[in-house]
Amino acid sequence: MPDYVTIARRRIAGRGAAAIPAAARKGRNCRVAGLVLAALALLAACARPEGVLVPVADAPSGRSIDILAATTRAPSASPGVLFSGERGSALALTDIAVSLPPNRAVGTIQWPHAAPPDPTREFAVTRLAGLTRDEVPRWLATHHPGRRRVLVYVHGYNTRFDASVFGFAQFVADTDAALVPVLFSWPSRGRLTDYLYDRDSATGARSDLETVLTAATASRSVDEVVVLAHSMGAWLAVETLRQMAIRNGGINRKITDLVLASPDLDVDLFERQMREMGKARPRVTIFVSRDDHALGLSRLLAGQVTRVGAVDLADPVYASRLKGARDITVFDVSDLSGGDKLGHSAFATQPDTVKLIGTRLATGQKMDETDRASDVGDALATSLPIRVFTGATVGAARAVAP
Repeated sequence: MPDYVTIARRRIAGRGAAAIPAAARKGRNCRVAGLVLAALALLAACARPEGVLVPVADAPSGRSIDILAATTRAPSASPGVLFSGERGSALALTDIAVSLPPNRAVGTIQWPHAAPPDPTREFAVTRLAGLTRDEVPRWLATHHPGRRRVLVYVHGYNTRFDASVFGFAQFVADTDAALVPVLFSWPSRGRLTDYLYDRDSATGARSDLETVLTAATASRSVDEVVVLAHSMGAWLAVETLRQMAIRNGGINRKITDLVLASPDLDVDLFERQMREMGKARPRVTIFVSRDDHALGLSRLLAGQVTRVGAVDLADPVYASRLKGARDITVFDVSDLSGGDKLGHSAFATQPDTVKLIGTRLATGQKMDETDRASDVGDALATSLPIRVFTGATVGAARAVAP
């Protein structure tokens, strides 16, 4: 299969934008966008079957993950779909148990080939139960492990409801962080051609995500809340926290960390959003890759403004802008091998990155802490080719793993 993204990048390599006439740049951008879209379409060619969330009665002795799913999607009448990509009129809450097959490699999802799934070889749902808002505190109280910490995950663009459920279950199982998993699934149609629809849907879900975060922080069973947002979900998460800060004069201190994985965010707007959150905001950790091809397409759609998740930390412009960023840590995972083909989901599919995140989430350790040499996560971080920028300091690139 031709690597259309690499071909596109090679065609424009070596020529600065200033040296190319405006008309030529426009034509080049259209060609590059077409090539990237072709690559995305090829990756999506094997369409996943729908209706796979039909609960199965029996599951093997593999791992089971209990998830509280909150969604603003419209309910679906199709069996096993549960929620469509259209916008619903109210926030719906569901208790979902996901069974993972045994002997599964880290960073992988064994997608069902048909409905109902085969739990001996595929991801499968073993329990579905609708919840009311009044039942959420009890759910949180009965599902928390020892540390009473909640992980709220916000998925990205082009994500069906079943993909958000299985993807989150995979991440929770692979990080093994023992946080209470809460999924916020906004109305993405799960189609490549609906980028603008998804963007508007994410924007319209801000108050509903705020409702979920407020419920989590209000629970006496919760001590800390970590927000993890991927791709376009980062726009939703950052905007929601900004909205909460403006509305309430600050952000609840129980929300301790905001982790942004490949964030599809305008880099200029992001700086303003951080300022408008105020000083009492969570610690922010960002995972970026200069080879994120999906964000390359987003940059073209956004008028050539760099996306936060695709910044090149070797560029002195971005280094200087970061020096004054308080409580923001950036991990550049560009040089790690493995993971998804577009370089857009390393946080969940690249085994070393998954382990790195999981270790810190499990211990409550700040993402940039490397002062405990005995910690497995620190040993892992120092052995990987990762460049780390932290607040007012610039870290050196880590040594290449043996």
